[in-house]
Amino acid sequence: MANPDTVTLVIRSSRPQFRNDRDKIAFVVHASFIASGYKLVATGRPAFAEDALSSSPSQGEVGIEGWNEFEEYAFVYAKKGAKKILVKCLVIDDKLLVDAIAEGGKEPAHLEIEVGKYVAESREEGDYDAQFKDLGKLVSDLQNQILYKVDEGLKPKPVAPRAQSSSERNEGRESEYYVRRPAPLGPQIHPSGVVVPPIPGPGYSDLIPGPGAGVYPVRGGFGDGSMLVGPNDPRMFPGVGDHQPDFMGLPQPGVPPPGARYDPIGPGFEPGRLGRQPPRRPGDIHPDLEHFPRGFGSDYI
Repeated sequence: MANPDTVTLVIRSSRPQFRNDRDKIAFVVHASFIASGYKLVATGRPAFAEDALSSSPSQGEVGIEGWNEFEEYAFVYAKKGAKKILVKCLVIDDKLLVDAIAEGGKEPAHLEIEVGKYVAESREEGDYDAQFKDLGKLVSDLQNQILYKVDEGLKPKPVAPRAQSSSERNEGRESEYYVRRPAPLGPQIHPSGVVVPPIPGPGYSDLIPGPGAGVYPVRGGFGDGSMLVGPNDPRMFPGVGDHQPDFMGLPQPGVPPPGARYDPIGPGFEPGRLGRQPPRRPGDIHPDLEHFPRGFGSDYI
């Protein structure tokens, strides 16, 4: 593809000799075709022949010798899979008129270039960068007015937007519902109509456990009910710490605190198993194990 960098690279590699400013602009026209993938198959006198398109070879390549032999310029280009193109540049006053036509074409592409707008004053013959100005605008005009008209295959193809699948569309709606909105304070309603329970927040503890995720809470927080009891714990010293002094009240002998739970030791759970067992007789098993009637032994190993 022709752009200021590729055109400059072609000019540097060709190292042409410019006689005047018109030569410089004409060679930019030539370099734009080379940068677009074309090969030069005729220039100078052979390219001025009336049958230049038909007589020029479709394969092979020629050098640039004689390209500025006359006051006008002519080039014939070929590319695999494309028609040959004849380009002529005519000088009128301070303008360079560029016409290009493809083999078998009816209407040529035309562009008028003001030479002084794109030529910089430089005495260094080998410093090609310093001999041009606004090269990007010149190359862009050549693409739009000449190259794209004689070879439509050079036009950039528009990228069609990819159709989203149903799952991607659903994901987009869900992410828009949850991400772009502030965090809800209560239950969230899914677009499908399903009510999603909230995830419980802080305020629960070992003594008063909260509900699991996806379950509606049925109780509020009642302070810290952690099983770790310290000197500032209100259950031991009411009125001390950050808790309310009357939450637990005065401790009562033999009365467990509200919400207290007892995990029985051993596999049995009937009420009679939670009391103290009588002293063991010689040969009895440990009271923490399953009790069997005397004489039946035990499966304890």
